[in-house]
Amino acid sequence: MSFFIAEAYANTAPPAGPSVWGQVIMLGAFALIFYFLLLRPQMKRQKEQKALIESLQKGDEIVFAGGLIGRISKLEDDFAVVELTQGVDIKIQKASVLATLPKGTLKNI
Repeated sequence: MSFFIAEAYANTAPPAGPSVWGQVIMLGAFALIFYFLLLRPQMKRQKEQKALIESLQKGDEIVFAGGLIGRISKLEDDFAVVELTQGVDIKIQKASVLATLPKGTLKNI
């Protein structure tokens, strides 16, 4: 019967694989890549957004989520009252502010 089926022998040596130190180094390399490509830029952006929100003042011209622009007429705890045009005021969350504009931008638009 050995004519059709090859005989199987037990392998006495364990299969060769990467060493433990090689696996630790690869894991460390992946952790560094994850940190520098994902976590660090995200933390930097959060820090910039927090600084922007804390620096808001009455009279600042801002762009907020939705693409609307206006001038801050009143600041409250987590909210700001924004004047879009003469007599049109809306209340927004400070967290929705995307950027501040240079003074006089609203007059030029």
